Amino acid sequence: MKVAVVGATGMVGGVMLKVLEERGFPVEVLLPVASEGRGRTVRFMGREVAVIDMKAAMDQRPDLALFSAGGATSLEWAPRFAEAGCTVIDNSSAWRMHADRKLVVPEINGHLLSADDRIIANPNCSTIQMVLALAPLHRAYTVQRVIVSTYQSVTGTGMKAVRQLENERRAVDGEMAYPFPIDRNVIPRCDVFTENGYTKEEMKLVNETKKILDPAIRVTATAVRVPVTGGHSEAVNVEFAREFDLDAVRAILRDAPGITLLDRPEKDEYPMPLIANGRDEVFVGRLRRDETQPCTLNLWIVADNLRKGAATNAVQIAEALLRQGLLNNRTAFA
Repeated sequence: MKVAVVGATGMVGGVMLKVLEERGFPVEVLLPVASEGRGRTVRFMGREVAVIDMKAAMDQRPDLALFSAGGATSLEWAPRFAEAGCTVIDNSSAWRMHADRKLVVPEINGHLLSADDRIIANPNCSTIQMVLALAPLHRAYTVQRVIVSTYQSVTGTGMKAVRQLENERRAVDGEMAYPFPIDRNVIPRCDVFTENGYTKEEMKLVNETKKILDPAIRVTATAVRVPVTGGHSEAVNVEFAREFDLDAVRAILRDAPGITLLDRPEKDEYPMPLIANGRDEVFVGRLRRDETQPCTLNLWIVADNLRKGAATNAVQIAEALLRQGLLNNRTAFA
């Protein structure tokens, strides 16, 4: 199988290569793509592979392309790859809200994939971890309203932001990814502001949750950047249509695929980025009733935004396609 990774030299692209290798995805020919790749290589399966440009990758007619190179690149090139018979899984926001493109978290709606899906959207990192925790609870109790506040890692902005944080901690002047210092600070802005006063990141949580789970769910969000590199955290308040039992909620989450329940606060066991960093699970804890109104739950959700929030989810989509025989008629793998 020929697999192109578009944006292979970026943060998410690098993790995609790592995840493909770790999970044993059957890559026979790797095509690492980057806009400024001339003379560069990436390491995959113990060897150095030369980075190529988009046209060179197209000419080799890959079976699968994992895109993580920004929305403009995806809008221009994803249709061209798809028309050439390639299946594209796109990590940008370019295709997420298109009515004719599926927005997929495999544990929730991977069964809806079909052979006609040539461009598949990977949800936003903060959305993935939240809906993965909410999906089994929605089936049990029907989610009506969600209030979410995020505490998002600088890795969500990219290497420039990571370098800014590192420079500030060493008292070194350098290029700024944010309009303010991030070390010893929190910035109540992720992405750009929209006309309604919310940021694009906040509206992604609103709109993508509705598309993946249920358009009737009301969502309001505040997204905050924090001086952390290990993953995103979320404080989530969920109002259900029906009353719940906390022990039953714990049992549902404990049995849910992709979820690890860490909910023993009396022993200081709860999710943190230090725990989630480098792992693929979504960690859930701090479960407690909202005592101000009925049928409402508070929970704390943490995940590595570069892995399950991006690269791992994309590779899991590819695995789902392969298992279902939807990837250029390839044989499913165990």
